[in-house]
Parts: sequence; structure tokens; C-alpha cells
Amino acid sequence: MGKFIRLKKGFDINMAGKAAPKIATIDQPETFAIKPTDFQGIYMPKMMVKEGDTVKAGTPLFHDKRHENIVFTAPVSGEVVQVKRGEKRKLLEVVILADKEVDYVSFNRYSVSDISGITREAAQQQMIDSGVWVNIIQRPFGIVADPQAKPKSIFISGFDSSPLAPDYGILFKGQEQYFQAGIDILKKFTSGHIHLNVHTSQELPSAFAQAKGAELNKFSGPHPSGCVGVQIHHIDPINKGDVVWTINPFGVIQIGKLFLNGVYDASRIIAVGGSEVKEPQYYKTYTGASVKKFLTGNLKQDHVRVVSGNVLTGTSIGTEGYVGFHDQQITVIPEGDYYEFLGWIKPTAAKLSYHRAFGLFSFLSPKKEFVLDSNTRGEPRAFVQTGVFEQVTPMDILPTYLLKSIMAEDFDEMEALGIYEVIEEDLALCEFVDVSKHNIQSILREGIDLMLNS
Repeated sequence: MGKFIRLKKGFDINMAGKAAPKIATIDQPETFAIKPTDFQGIYMPKMMVKEGDTVKAGTPLFHDKRHENIVFTAPVSGEVVQVKRGEKRKLLEVVILADKEVDYVSFNRYSVSDISGITREAAQQQMIDSGVWVNIIQRPFGIVADPQAKPKSIFISGFDSSPLAPDYGILFKGQEQYFQAGIDILKKFTSGHIHLNVHTSQELPSAFAQAKGAELNKFSGPHPSGCVGVQIHHIDPINKGDVVWTINPFGVIQIGKLFLNGVYDASRIIAVGGSEVKEPQYYKTYTGASVKKFLTGNLKQDHVRVVSGNVLTGTSIGTEGYVGFHDQQITVIPEGDYYEFLGWIKPTAAKLSYHRAFGLFSFLSPKKEFVLDSNTRGEPRAFVQTGVFEQVTPMDILPTYLLKSIMAEDFDEMEALGIYEVIEEDLALCEFVDVSKHNIQSILREGIDLMLNS
């Protein structure tokens, strides 16, 4: 029987521009891209194709020199038109000019009844060869899972509590058979539980309600209740030496499609929203889609910031960028490159703030939707210790002291203060409420990298 966890700490950011519950019909983007920067722990990606090569959906594009058996594959078929590199020839993007009809690499197909007879080794090899393996993230550290590891449990967050989060009932409607097949495959990799976590205030998608072989846990409370690290902390905490795997529902469904249909199917639904979008709604597309088609003629103004993902953890990609591998939404907000004299201290009900002293009246309208921009309203300054981080982190850790231990590069303190339990998304809300304007997520990743490379 699953657990019920009631969380009180946290903060919901109510933003204007939530996607309407409809899926728009639109011509597919011409280009798609896979970005190595979407994957933590991949430090030296090595190309397996070159510009001008023709690929199918499921064709390997690159692998990490440290883990040559883990490949990253094409989401669509077409021609590799650009291998984009940055400083020191760092690989940034592999861009594919897509065919009108997707052609797939063929993998072994199984019936529903045959899945129980697949060995762990055979399942693992097909997942690696096809590219679906990289959907599995390993804790601690939030890196692509090591195939040789034996996780004590596997976690699936069945809801998203971030700002303008998409409706999972829309994203995964009609995917019941594939979700169940994915669960059945994942069960081969752990002797522990597969935890499927849902929120009490959200309608349970049928794919989750009908799932067998997973322990259904229920959560209540504000963001970051949807972050899988918070869920792990309250159900099966990570200690030194432990390994836990996490995967989002799309990854589970993609695994199911691989074994039932024999293809790497990267088709997905994404939400396009934000205050600067004329018609916030959902679109059918593929992993790594160019956002240009979704935004052309659909913006209220040109001076905007386009974010792949949510505003707390997403990546700024511009109006011609590509959707991140793990992202299920595009958020468009006003660009905040302006100076407002004493803007942070003027009493107003138009601004949202966790601190009642700054957003003086916003707390009086908890359901009001706010138009937020990218302006931080201040520059980095001395680390002010206010205790607010602990108020928005529903975990038994001390974020302030953890961050200070990272800055001091004190490995023993980092371990003692819980660095094995968190990644960037778990402390992203700390960055939002931080009066010192520090890049909390960047600091945390620096600490994780120190631990990985020590």
C-alpha cells in the first residue's frame, strides 16, 4: 500500500498564460536538435555521424567517451545539417533537417505476454542501443544512469508542480498500454519498489490509475512537491552508497513503445504558454523540436525570453532554439533587461514575492495570476542568512549551510548536509526567494561536480 505525504513547506508561483486544454494542429518544425548539455555527467561527447549524413529515428548521433556503450540517438529521420560547437570545440547541438515522414530503425518487437520473459540483460541492451536509456536519471547527482548499477528503487513523479506546468492528463492520454509495458520492463532492474507519485489535488490520469506493479504514493502541498528528489527524501531517502533511479512518465511510455512497437518513438505533446503567448495551448511534435513554428505569429511582443522548461529550472533558448530533451513545456515571459528605481521596495499588488515586505500586497490574492519577467531586481551581494531557504525546502536538510560548504569546498560537510539528496530542481525555489541574488542552482551543480570528480 502506498504512502500519503503531506507537505507544508514550499511556494506556488501563479503565473499568467497557462496552456488551454486543447491540442493545436500545426505543420511540424523543419529541424530538430539533440543537445549534450541537456544531460548531466556527459563531459566528452564524441560524434558518431557527420554533417551531410542521413539518419533514421533511433540512429546513434554521439556517445560519451567515458561510457561508450551509452548512445544518444536521433528523434526523427533526415539529414544532419549542423554540428554546432562552442568554446574549445564543446559540442552544443546536433541539428537534423527532418523528413516529411519519419523513418525508424527497427528493434525487436514483443507482445504484451512476451515482456515477462525478457531478461534484464536483453532489455538493457535494447534500451541502450535505441537511445531510450538516457531517460533514466541516477541519484545521487542527477546523471545519466549507469547500466551496471543496481538501484534500490525507481521513482516516477506523476505530477508537475512547477509554474505553468502541463496537464499530465493531456500529455499521456491514451498511453495506458505503453506505460504499463514500461513499468514491466523497469521492474527487471530493481529488487525494490517502483514508486509512482501523484498529487491529491490533481485528477489521476488513467495510465497511472491502471498501472500495476508500481506503488502509488500520494502527495499534497505546494511546489516543490512535484520534484522527484523531494519525493525520494520522504519515501526512500538516499544515503552514502545508495543508488536510486528516476524517470519521468514520458520516458516510461517511450520504453513501452520500444518493446511493443520495436521503434524509438520520440513523438510527444508539449505545452506552450506564458504571459506573452497569444494562444497558450498544446502541440504534438517530437523531442528536440525547433520552437520557431510554435511562436511565429503567436507572440504579443518581440522583446521576450523564451524558456525551454519552466521559469525556475528551464534554459533560455531564444525564438529559434530547440526544446530540451527532458522538457515538456515552453514558457515565454517578458525580457527583464531594464532598471527600475527602488522597484523592489515600492508597495504594490502587481508583483509576486514570497517576502511580504517586498511584494507587500501580493499575499492577499493567493489565486491571482501574475505577469513575471526575467528581471532579478538586484545584483549578487553578500550571502544574507534569513532562514527563508528552509521555509521553502520540504526536506530535512539545511540548504544555507549546504551551499556554504560547497563554496568552501568542504567535502565532509557537503556529505553531512545532504548533497546526495538534491539536484538543481530541488533547490530552485531557493534561488527565487533569495534576497542575495545568488545562482543557487549553479553553486549546487559545482558542488555535485566536485563530488563526482573527487
